[in-house]
Amino acid sequence: MEYQLPYITGVQLNYYFICQRKLWLFSHNITMEHTSELVEMGNIIHETSYARKRKEIEFDGIKIDFYDKTNGIINEVKKSKSIEEAHKWQIKYYIYFFKNLGIDVIGQIDYPLLRRREKVELTEEDNRSIAEAIIEINKIKNRDKPPAVINKPFCKKCSYYDLCYI
Repeated sequence: MEYQLPYITGVQLNYYFICQRKLWLFSHNITMEHTSELVEMGNIIHETSYARKRKEIEFDGIKIDFYDKTNGIINEVKKSKSIEEAHKWQIKYYIYFFKNLGIDVIGQIDYPLLRRREKVELTEEDNRSIAEAIIEINKIKNRDKPPAVINKPFCKKCSYYDLCYI
């Protein structure tokens, strides 16, 4: 399958599967992460976990926590499994991105606080889903106004909560 342009970031794909309003706000440079204690805790975990292994790479909107080039493994470090499905799609997008560059990799999500690691693979169906998601993400980004509030239980922990509900 041919790679879809324009590029999107892994965070945008993650937000697409969590909340399309959050995706729109983030894509319009409205960021609230700097006000969130939970995000700060996640950043601390990211900075302190796997410090010796970390070889962070960033290009074309892709920012991978660490890449084990010897074994061809891309890793994402996550604080908790609370939004696990979105985490999986984010790393599937990274695999998709690499694959379209002609680089075969496998994905892994590390949950240091839980002392768990989860392998993530990309299927042909996932390829189609990501290609469709890229089209939808670009439609959402190009809207004049953000999508409606979704009012889910996890909204209370979101860094955008005050913007959506106050």
